[in-house]
Amino acid sequence: MAQLPFLLVDAFTTRSYAGNGCAVILDAGTLTDAQMLDIAREMNQAETAFVREVRGNTVALRYFTPAEEIPLAGHPTIATLHALLATGRLGADGATVFDVQLTAGQVSVTLERLTDGGMRLHMRQRPPQFLRRYAADIVAQAFGLAADDLRTDAPVQTVSTGTPMLMVPLRTHAALRRATLDVPRFLALKADGDFFSPHLFCLGGATAEGDTFARQFGVFPDLPEDAATGSATGSMAAYLWHYGLLPTPHFVAEQGHWMHRPSRIEVRVDGPRDAITAVTIAGTAVITAEGMLRLP
Repeated sequence: MAQLPFLLVDAFTTRSYAGNGCAVILDAGTLTDAQMLDIAREMNQAETAFVREVRGNTVALRYFTPAEEIPLAGHPTIATLHALLATGRLGADGATVFDVQLTAGQVSVTLERLTDGGMRLHMRQRPPQFLRRYAADIVAQAFGLAADDLRTDAPVQTVSTGTPMLMVPLRTHAALRRATLDVPRFLALKADGDFFSPHLFCLGGATAEGDTFARQFGVFPDLPEDAATGSATGSMAAYLWHYGLLPTPHFVAEQGHWMHRPSRIEVRVDGPRDAITAVTIAGTAVITAEGMLRLP
């Protein structure tokens, strides 16, 4: 019976059992799409990462949720690069910049060595695309909210730095806490939409260190809520900077605290508000488990 090594990694955290969990499947170059989806359903993480190839400082990866493949995602990128570096499969030559080949295309990840011996990884995402806008009242209903729970100084809009995410800016933390998915209304919204998943957020962190706080919802067989969403945070960063909702392009995004999975994502937006050239998200990760996966 064939076996593949795997690790469970918590991303955007400095301790185990916080942040967002990711299953990292090593030596996965021969797996079929069907096998990868089966494994992702078995792992039942927000995403499962499959290491297709490591060649020098280039890594080929694919990501699956329990429901489908996702072309680009932040937390599995941070988790997988951390796993490959920690196990000596990457960076043995001292390199600190890595090319990551994803379904959405190539992204760059830079390694920062920390003074305590740890490491922080910086993922440079694509320049943002500002896509379709949505009526605030229709979107609010999909999350059990009223239209006046949403901000009026920026639109509800799909933004993509690799994966299209629906940006839903809320006025208060109270509204964010009240949000709950109305599945039939949400599925109707998504069926007629141009986004992969929704990102609800407000200004002000869950802690004094944060500048924003967010929630990301999913529908079965995906997990009902995500503890840290790197791709959506990149889109949110571009959105906030573009529409002038933050005074600085460098900030800390928080997520997952109400799930008891606190996550911290450091964000940088490059370029002027009307001509953003890139978004970089950064974070640390922790390996929580490792083992062997048996293939049928």
